[in-house]
Amino acid sequence: MRDALRPTRPIRLSPKVLRTEVLAGLVVALALIPEAISFSIIAGVDPAIGLFASFTMAVVISVVGGRQAMISAATGAVALVIAPLNREHGLGYLIAAVILAGVFQIVLGVLGVAKLMRFIPRSVMVGFVNSLAILVFMAQVPELLGVPWAVYPLMVAGLGLMVFFPRVTKVVPAPLVSIVALTAITVAAGIAVPTVGDKGALPSALPVPGLPDVPFTLDTLTLIAPYALAMALVGLLESLMTAKLVDEITDTRSSKTRESVGQGIANIVTGFFGGMGGCAMIGQTMINVKVSGARTRLSTFLAGAFLMVLCIVFGPVVSEIPMAALVAVMVMVCFATFDWHSIAPKTLKRMPVGETAVMVVTVVCVVVSHNLAVGVVVGSVTAMVVFARRVAHLANVTSVLDPDGGQVVYCVTGELFFASSNDLVEQFNYAGDPDKVVIDLSAAHVWDASSVAALDAIEHRYAQRGKNVEITGLHGPGAHLHRTLSGELTGGS
Repeated sequence: MRDALRPTRPIRLSPKVLRTEVLAGLVVALALIPEAISFSIIAGVDPAIGLFASFTMAVVISVVGGRQAMISAATGAVALVIAPLNREHGLGYLIAAVILAGVFQIVLGVLGVAKLMRFIPRSVMVGFVNSLAILVFMAQVPELLGVPWAVYPLMVAGLGLMVFFPRVTKVVPAPLVSIVALTAITVAAGIAVPTVGDKGALPSALPVPGLPDVPFTLDTLTLIAPYALAMALVGLLESLMTAKLVDEITDTRSSKTRESVGQGIANIVTGFFGGMGGCAMIGQTMINVKVSGARTRLSTFLAGAFLMVLCIVFGPVVSEIPMAALVAVMVMVCFATFDWHSIAPKTLKRMPVGETAVMVVTVVCVVVSHNLAVGVVVGSVTAMVVFARRVAHLANVTSVLDPDGGQVVYCVTGELFFASSNDLVEQFNYAGDPDKVVIDLSAAHVWDASSVAALDAIEHRYAQRGKNVEITGLHGPGAHLHRTLSGELTGGS
């Protein structure tokens, strides 16, 4: 635990790095505003609630989180979980659930839930990334329907700037240039297109801490606990998967345990400041890390700080930003996030069918349910089934009969567990074998009680025919498991 919570080594903030972090934080802050407002609408709360959550989540996680440069804020996944609670019981209960979810996340982090990440296979991870890119793109589609025709050339111009401007210079992030340029064009030319201000009113003051307006009783606890637990699990899953993705992009390690605890602390603080809670955001994280090149906690902190400064100080200016500019940024993020190599014909031809199937199942489940947790869980279970079917055939049995016909030796090779051991019982000639049977397991591994039960069943079938069975070659944990459980798994023998 001590090593897991140890902070990662900070990157030296040279003038070049500082400039990158500051500009990246500004771009992310601009992109956070419409997202936070949209998620507030999903949760059924005032836009200020989502913006406050994005501010406090980003600032707190920049200090206590385990993954540098990752952005945490109000998210759609969390909004979907807590929306029914707010709709049926009100904002006070939503805030209480956010605080309790933070407590759950701290407990889960201390208990080592982050270690479960090792059981998520690469095919699920690829499906997770691709499905997120699809969801982010789908979220932009409504902004392109039923809008003035000027939106489309503005968006194309924004995409063009982000593609070609880096060839001129990378000193200033291309998304920031695109946002500023399109805003200047629409304001100067008086082009009437949807703007950030159309999404909702921006807050005019900082949030103040306070307790949720609910009775502090056992009834309240039992009411909010299921929502809080669901929020805690969804938030941790999305945050840990995003952290793992950033690890791969930046070729650095992060503390998943510290990130789990940090998410809990951030949600508790967010709840006490009246926010709707949140978790890591894949889209904004990709803007920060992949598009803008940020690598430190400073960019995360500044994203939250700039968010409030933009809302409170520059609210009228920010309200004039055309949504077309932010849609262009998010579309570019989608293309940068999607793993195009995973669907290339050459890759699909070489990749095992099971691996591709797991990726597709993950993508379909996430896109259909709009729930990342559902996709990752179903994808992981599918991967386990595919793996079990694959290794179930790795247990082979060969027999050698002594020349005098008095003994037969069966050599078992491979992995014996619940899937492969089911077929093991049927691979012996109980009626035709001589009175002495040797089962050599020196080239096999016994992994579970199902395998021990299968060996007991084999011995029992031979015993019914008056034949003696000798099991040899067991070693290590398999030998201990067999010694402990043999003869104890059925009540009748």
